[in-house]
Amino acid sequence: MKKKNTQLVDKAYRLTREERPLSYMLSSRHSVRSPLLYFDEEQGVNRPLRYARNQKTPFEDEQDGNAILEPVVFEDGMLFVPRENQILQKFLHYHPGNGMVFQEINKANDAAVELEHVELEIDAQVLAKDLSTEKLISVCRILMGNQSNNMTTPELKRDILIYAKNYPEDFIDTVNDPMLEMQNEVHQFFDAGFLTLRNNNKDVYYNLPSNKKKMLTVPFNEDPYTITTSYLKSDEGIEAYKFLKKRLKK
Repeated sequence: MKKKNTQLVDKAYRLTREERPLSYMLSSRHSVRSPLLYFDEEQGVNRPLRYARNQKTPFEDEQDGNAILEPVVFEDGMLFVPRENQILQKFLHYHPGNGMVFQEINKANDAAVELEHVELEIDAQVLAKDLSTEKLISVCRILMGNQSNNMTTPELKRDILIYAKNYPEDFIDTVNDPMLEMQNEVHQFFDAGFLTLRNNNKDVYYNLPSNKKKMLTVPFNEDPYTITTSYLKSDEGIEAYKFLKKRLKK
C-alpha cells in the first residue's frame, strides 16, 4: 500500500501573550538552565530538542556533530516558517512552549472563535433590548452601581446595550443569575439607607432606628453587595432579609 504524501505548507505562529514584544527569542536548544525536552511515548524517555537547520531532525540524539544552530526569533509577536523549513516546523511542533508560549495560527479555528464571540454579542444585545423596565433597572443597579439611580430609562437602555456588546458573557450571566432579584433588593437596602458601608467598604452595618450593629466583614477583594446577598440568603441572615424586604415595601 502506497503511503499518502503529507502536503507541505507554509505556517505562521504567534506569541500567546497579549502584550507582544518587538522581538522575542525562543529557547532553541536543551540545556540544564533551560530544559527543552519532549517525552517520547513509544520509547518512554525524554528526548532533548535542538533547532539546527542543516539537520534532518529536531531531536538532538539523532543529529550529527555538524549541527549549525540558529536563533528562533518572533518579530512583533509573529514568526513565519516557509514549507521548505520542515525542521523548524517540526521543532516548533514538539517544543514544550507550543500552546503556552506560542501557538500556530489556524485561520479556520480563529474564524470559529470570532464567530462564536460575534454570535454571543448579538445574543446579549437581543436579550438587553427585550428586558422589561423592571428587570432593566435591576440589571443596571448590579452592573453599573448607584449611578444608575439618576439615569432615565432611555439612558439605561443605551448603556446596557453598550455593556452587553462589550461584555456579552458577563451580561448574560447576570441576567440569568437566579440571585438577580435578591441582589437588586440588596442594592435597594443600601440605597434606602437600611444598610451602610463603613471602614472603606470593609464592613456592612445595619442602619435602622433600633439596630446599628455590624452585620458582616467583607472579605478582601470581594464585592460588598454580593457578600451581603450571600449572607442574607443563608440560614443566619434569612430573618434579617425578610425584615428588610418588608420594610422596603412600606
